[in-house]
Amino acid sequence: MKNTIRLTAIALLSIICLAACGNAGAKVKKEKEDTPKNVIVLDSEQFQKKVYNLADEDLKYLGDKPAIVDFYATWCGPCQRISPILEELAGEYKDQIVVYKIDVDKAGDVAKTFGISSIPAILYIPADGSEPQMTIGSRDKATFRKEIDTILLGK
Repeated sequence: MKNTIRLTAIALLSIICLAACGNAGAKVKKEKEDTPKNVIVLDSEQFQKKVYNLADEDLKYLGDKPAIVDFYATWCGPCQRISPILEELAGEYKDQIVVYKIDVDKAGDVAKTFGISSIPAILYIPADGSEPQMTIGSRDKATFRKEIDTILLGK
């Protein structure tokens, strides 16, 4: 009798364990999509067609709206922290500015041209022809908003 109870208990525990462990390996659907909706990810060639042609002696901005260029790397923690902030701001300011991202590991020529030695590096490019400004390091949404309003939109 005791053996039967033990075997039944072991069988029940085994069933419970199998059910729990069976779900442990299931793929979890990502809440966030890997592809940004509002930010434009560029490679080196696209950067040279949309932002700056690196072959030109005098780098002239090619866009018609003020822009932010986020120089990042996939392995960079601070870059990962600011990415959703930039995505939100790109949506909020979508009629006023454009936000680009460029992976420094895949577009080393672009990073070298701009002297990127630390990331995240954010390049603010006013559309009015005034001097672009570079900032280095992570920041919060309020700081980004202030920089967008002052540097890019002249508020």
